[in-house]
Amino acid sequence: MQHGKFILSLDFELLWGVRDKKTIAQYGDNIKNVHQIFPEIIHSCDAYGVKTTVATVGMLFFDDKSALLNHLPKCKPTYDDPNLSPYTQHIDAVLNMETAVYHFAKDWLLTLKKNKNHEISTHTFSHYYTMEPGQTKEQFEADLKQAIHIGQLHHIPTTSIIFPRNQFNPEYTEVLLQNGITNYRGNEESWLYKSTTNSNQGLFKRALRLMDAYLNISGRNCYSDAFMKSQPLINIPSSRLLRAYHPKLSILDGLKMKRIKDDMTHAAKNNLCYHLWFHPHNFGSHSSENLQFLTAILKHYQYLNKQYQFSSYTMTELATKLQNNHA
Repeated sequence: MQHGKFILSLDFELLWGVRDKKTIAQYGDNIKNVHQIFPEIIHSCDAYGVKTTVATVGMLFFDDKSALLNHLPKCKPTYDDPNLSPYTQHIDAVLNMETAVYHFAKDWLLTLKKNKNHEISTHTFSHYYTMEPGQTKEQFEADLKQAIHIGQLHHIPTTSIIFPRNQFNPEYTEVLLQNGITNYRGNEESWLYKSTTNSNQGLFKRALRLMDAYLNISGRNCYSDAFMKSQPLINIPSSRLLRAYHPKLSILDGLKMKRIKDDMTHAAKNNLCYHLWFHPHNFGSHSSENLQFLTAILKHYQYLNKQYQFSSYTMTELATKLQNNHA
């Protein structure tokens, strides 16, 4: 394990991940385009020897609304804000095959399952928010069990989790361990990225996070083996959100690229872990620019792999190696 590690995780959620903030009219094209762009992302990763962890909302594993309705957990979240739950109104809007493209991706997930370079992780069953007021540990466990169950129906083991909106609730650790989850993607150590509710995401903090994509504000966010395996539930924290291309900010793309490459190089030279992540639906617009940017990062990984043995892992692969390495 005396080499740097590269983790690339994707939060795969389609409309379930943004339905409480955006409508089909506002964001539908981005979601539709995921069905085209996602295979291209995976193909590019394969071309450069990069493995991915695809954290998938369990509701994607269906063909249509009727199939989904037959697999809902009995215990559902009781958020104080009912808009946060897909069960209150949104499922009723999933009317026919015209809306299926925004909500389901079963065929693609079953295709991905055959590619052994990639892990299908869970992003909870319903895009569950573990820190929002009103929901309970029992409701989270019901959601988690349903996510695991739907994976089992397709012979997909579930051992890693990425929390929607990066809301890790440490009070739920025992539930995760009892249900076979060995690892998760935690947040960067900086206070800028501390887990919190949606309502506590202030403009000042958001502005600093945006600046951090271009300038080193929060640090390199690379992690040692000892740090990641310091708890029973292995934490493989985020190093950087790969922010999507934006025409008004494109003049700064060179800084964004330098920030990522410099930190990857630091991890490779110092036997640390670098964890990059993004939402595929963010690549649903300006797809060519986003793919070009990602490809440059993948090429840099390939260089670091040859130069420093910087190695790509899925989250569960890395967690297993950390568990087996007692040094």
